[in-house]
Amino acid sequence: MQTGLQKRKSRSKQLAKDTNEERNLNNVAEKVSGEADNGEGENSSRTKLNAENQDSEEEEEIPSIDAEIDDENENVEESPSDFSTPELSEDDYENPEEDEKELDDEIDAGYSSDSSTEEGPGGLYPSPDDDNLYINYDIDGKKITRPATPAALDSLISSIDKDKGWTGIVDPMTGQPVNLTTEELGLLKRLAQSQVPDESFDPYPDYDDFFTKNVQLTPVSSAPEPKRRFAPSKHEEKRILQLAYAIRKGHIMTPTQRTEQEKEHRSEFADRDLWADDEQATVNKQLDYAPAPKLPPPSHEESYNPPEEYLKKDSKRYPSLRLVPAYSNLIKERFERCLDLYLAPRVRRSKLNIDPESLLPKLPSPSELRPFPTRCTNVYIGHKGRVRSISAHKDGIWLASGGDDGILRVWEILTGRCVWKCALDSFGNVRDAESDSEDTEKANKPCIIQSLAWGPLSEVPVLAVGVDETLYFITPPLFSPEQMENSKEHFTSNPYQESSAVWRRGSKKSSNMNGAIVHATVSTSYSIKSLSWHRRGDYIATCSPIASGRAVLIHQLSRGASQSPFSKSRGSVQAIAFHPTQPYLLVATQRYVRIYNLVKQELVKTLLAGVKWISSISVHPSGDHVIIGSYDKRLCWFDLDLSSKPYKTLRYHTRAVRDVSYHPTLPLFSSASDDGDVQVFHGRVYNDLLASPLIVPLKILRNHKVVDNVGVLSSSWHPREAWLFTSGASGEIRMWT
Repeated sequence: MQTGLQKRKSRSKQLAKDTNEERNLNNVAEKVSGEADNGEGENSSRTKLNAENQDSEEEEEIPSIDAEIDDENENVEESPSDFSTPELSEDDYENPEEDEKELDDEIDAGYSSDSSTEEGPGGLYPSPDDDNLYINYDIDGKKITRPATPAALDSLISSIDKDKGWTGIVDPMTGQPVNLTTEELGLLKRLAQSQVPDESFDPYPDYDDFFTKNVQLTPVSSAPEPKRRFAPSKHEEKRILQLAYAIRKGHIMTPTQRTEQEKEHRSEFADRDLWADDEQATVNKQLDYAPAPKLPPPSHEESYNPPEEYLKKDSKRYPSLRLVPAYSNLIKERFERCLDLYLAPRVRRSKLNIDPESLLPKLPSPSELRPFPTRCTNVYIGHKGRVRSISAHKDGIWLASGGDDGILRVWEILTGRCVWKCALDSFGNVRDAESDSEDTEKANKPCIIQSLAWGPLSEVPVLAVGVDETLYFITPPLFSPEQMENSKEHFTSNPYQESSAVWRRGSKKSSNMNGAIVHATVSTSYSIKSLSWHRRGDYIATCSPIASGRAVLIHQLSRGASQSPFSKSRGSVQAIAFHPTQPYLLVATQRYVRIYNLVKQELVKTLLAGVKWISSISVHPSGDHVIIGSYDKRLCWFDLDLSSKPYKTLRYHTRAVRDVSYHPTLPLFSSASDDGDVQVFHGRVYNDLLASPLIVPLKILRNHKVVDNVGVLSSSWHPREAWLFTSGASGEIRMWT
């Protein structure tokens, strides 16, 4: 603790030092004021007056302690370097405690004190707003005085009289006039408008998409993947160990433990019924396992001394029980019984009494879906061997058929009479079917008629017949002269063009035979298996399973040309069909059905049948549904708007399905199989896209004979009535009504 005397000494030293500095500043101010101009006289006199006032104030603040301090101050003025404070005795102070308290109140360690902790940056140089006469220090450490400040009016006039008006200012730090440049004026203007100071800076540059603008051959960053992405996380391992430890200690409960705890908590406060039955009996009643069956009571067979009627022939009577030998399998039987009781518990299971009919979908009665064919009303007999293909004319009067005997026959549907027939061969020759000449048979050996079909136009009666590698276009002499003339005009009279197949005109001998007209013959490179007419009657498509590049050919009657739409077939083509409303061609291979757009020349859809070998295909008149038959006894219904997989798969046949067909106008379709049966279904299609098709089995038609494991080969519907025509391996053609 400092005494009052020591504090008073330090205060005296500080006051003397401040007084010396102020007097030195006054001397410097007097010299500066003497050298100033007349216009600055008032400011210098004012400065001198302020300095004198400050001296007087400082002298008034200095207390006159005693005469020794005043003498010491005079010595300081003469030689400031020898300044010293005289020692004072304690006799000069009557009450030291009061003086110490007075000094503590006067000395405040504020902003002017050396011990202040609130000094900030910029305190070395004086502020322009201060009244100090110096503005900085020179290299020798001496203070640089502030220049005289001119009057406000003089400053305004001098700033206007510059070379460029209103661009002159006075630096507040140095007091010197400064002329602003154009760049500095622009900088101030941008700052006043809250803009970027740098004029060359663009705050809204054009966006340059670095990653997608140009295709880079190398990646932006090809740094290898860090090892931490492949190594197990140590943090997760540590966290798992913590959780496992907490679970073992019971700090964290699993859901099973929490459930058991809640059950125990509820059981403690459960209500108990005093008048209830025995608790153990209730628990046993709730158990769903059956008690073990009791052992049967002992019988006479186990008696050591049974009656004679129960004694076996090989058994021996013992006089007493102790003489009966032990049963060798007793321990084994008891052990097996224990195993059965332990490992094969019996449980009481409630038997579900479900009516099997309730699991089946509710379908309408077949009697409500009439008309549909139910019985055979007519049989067409005349072919020898298998009848492979039949087709009904659009008028509903004539039925064409062909088979292994190579004879094309046309039947009258209502009477069953064969009205016209001819023999065809693979060389484009047509002869009379009644010719029995041996030379004719050797020259024109009968060939197999694989497929035939009437044209879709009733006013142009053209019958297409595929015989081995030759396609015939024939008009039988059964129609009016106008229809016969229309059929001639349907084919071009110009020379045939070179195409994928060879076109020939019918000879006069063939054309005049029995009044029939052979318009043209088309020779392909491979045997024709199936054919399909376009809805306009100008195009017909043929397919051959053994061909590769020319498996599918499209023939145009008006131009007399053929073309192959595919350079190479995807698999063995089994059947083809034109779409009834769109320019689509459906090509069925062994496992898939591909739909092609002939205009855009592209693949539209691929149907996944899920069968091993497709045999036939038929398209619904609406064009939104397709059915296929397969040699693995399946019939698949496809909804083209729903999925590429079958909507329904029907497995009602016991052998291969040979042919499937839709009715042209009625909601009926059929399937013919090698088992000799023809199944008729009701297939109703709704206009509502959200409604699924209704498929109902109606009738199984059984009358065809199976010859060499081959049954029904072809089927065809009447164009208007619910009549079905079928042909088989026995050579018969049947009409079902």
